[in-house]
Amino acid sequence: MLNEFKAFIAKGNVMDMAVGIIVGAAFTAIVKSMVDDLLNPIIGLFTGGIDFTNNFVVLSGGGPYDSLEAAREAGAAVFAYGSFIMAVFNFLIIAFVVFMLVRYVNKIKSQMEKPAEQPAEEAPAGPTELDVLLEIRDSLKKPA
Repeated sequence: MLNEFKAFIAKGNVMDMAVGIIVGAAFTAIVKSMVDDLLNPIIGLFTGGIDFTNNFVVLSGGGPYDSLEAAREAGAAVFAYGSFIMAVFNFLIIAFVVFMLVRYVNKIKSQMEKPAEQPAEEAPAGPTELDVLLEIRDSLKKPA
């Protein structure tokens, strides 16, 4: 059973998947930083700094709270629709960035896979088919 497990782990597709997950986790951090630190502030300029994160409704557990974090710390049950809206918004931005990146990588990949166009080799100089046929005809006409 241990040998079967070693054979399973050593298969290429399992190793490829593990590498993909590790690279994906690192890539997630890059994309998240890009969205949070670069894109959201620019979008905030155009939308007047609208941030839905602190939009919530207290379902039970007390009076008014200044922020969602304060309500959660107090143990109140909250309907945090603002956080959900921001999560959807961030997802759409991240999905678009990933789409653009994959599109760019696929474009580069397809360019690399194209065989370089080789110049056509020139036909060797020699008699043409017509010349050979005429020569055969002439040799058949000669008396033996």
